[in-house]
Amino acid sequence: MQRAKALRISPVGVRGIVGPGLTVTHALDFAAAFGTLLATDGPVLLGRDPRSSGNMLRAAATSALLACGRDVIDLGIVSTPVIQHAIRRRNAAGGISLGASHNAAEWNALKFLGPAGTYLASSEAGELLDIYHLKKFAFVDWHQIGKLSTADDAIETYLDDLERVFDFARLRQFRVVVDCCNGTSSTILERVRERFAWPLILINARLEGAAFAHEPETSARMVGSQLGPLIQPLAADAGFLFDADADRVACATSRGEALSEELILPLVADGQLAKFPGRLVLTNLSTTALVDEVARRRGGEVIRVPVGRQAAIDALSGYRPEQIALAGEGTGAIMLPQFRFVYDGIAAMLMVLTIMADRGQALHEIAGSFPRYSMLKGEVPLKQMRIPQLYSELRDAFGHQGRADTLDGLRVDWPEQWFHVRVSQTEPLVRVICEAQGDPPQALFDGLMEQVRRLA
Repeated sequence: MQRAKALRISPVGVRGIVGPGLTVTHALDFAAAFGTLLATDGPVLLGRDPRSSGNMLRAAATSALLACGRDVIDLGIVSTPVIQHAIRRRNAAGGISLGASHNAAEWNALKFLGPAGTYLASSEAGELLDIYHLKKFAFVDWHQIGKLSTADDAIETYLDDLERVFDFARLRQFRVVVDCCNGTSSTILERVRERFAWPLILINARLEGAAFAHEPETSARMVGSQLGPLIQPLAADAGFLFDADADRVACATSRGEALSEELILPLVADGQLAKFPGRLVLTNLSTTALVDEVARRRGGEVIRVPVGRQAAIDALSGYRPEQIALAGEGTGAIMLPQFRFVYDGIAAMLMVLTIMADRGQALHEIAGSFPRYSMLKGEVPLKQMRIPQLYSELRDAFGHQGRADTLDGLRVDWPEQWFHVRVSQTEPLVRVICEAQGDPPQALFDGLMEQVRRLA
């Protein structure tokens, strides 16, 4: 079982524990498959987070891309959002981000980005996996090998893009504490401090390859244990905690209260829909129902898709950017149409602060204006593989009581509560989520967990 957990291949890319799971051979072959897949002219951009295995994977990915005749531009230690912005600015063929986001230091990953700077569409991801498994790589002769160069301006041009949307001079009114978790947000926010004369208080800002100050998890639990206790002693207006890749964020109020990571999406949706009423909010089936409440208040509509960034990217392709208020997950990861739908924790932080400035309210006042929703999450190891029977029994037991959705596992909704049971795409697990308005739906959750354990 541990071996199975050590490597995960998904449509977004490949990730694993370096050594027992993810190896240099995986990096070589996946990068070669990506270099073979790309049909657009232009260089391929590489960036990585500070994990100690990043240099090894960078060398492997670079070699494979050069062997496919692709020019490679190494951006250094930068976040995935920075790479995505740079792809569009440089008219690149695509990019590879080396970094395992919210996973512990022993993990790493290769995430593949297309010429629009977004994750690959399902059809492209499927073709990438076919090339990888068949090992049909388009290696070139010696005189066609690509060229390697470096660039150190990616963060600066990324800040140019942010400055076109956010009023940094206005946001400087806020005293903000940020836990960088020794990751890429520190390199970005150090430049924000210097460029905009904004005295952000950064903790855990030193880049680390193997000894993160804590797990890079964006959750209320992590905020409560690491960041929350510092807010009041530092007289801060708000606090933010990032994962190692700066694409997810969690936050704390001026009182030191940790807000659920599920609240980021509804909070930003409320701000976006106030400016763009009637637009759509795109999220997955496991995200809090509070986002539906917010959309109803603002005249918007929620579109739900299966869990996974691939499903979100596929769904977004069916709409014009001006139809969407935002898209995102209940993990603290959101995408804004102003940036062509890049998952970006820094932009999410700036949006939260902008909402505070627009309304003249503290973060706890804004969060307190929403009705209270309580969510319970569980997981069960997948061993018996009786999943069709599980879904059938759950639908027989609950489907007639509420509205059933089988788009991704089984979700059943009632007026004030819902549950979602699904098999993970990346781990041998069945995930169980229940939410209710008001108190946690403990009895429903316990019954579901018992039934899932019996059949999974």
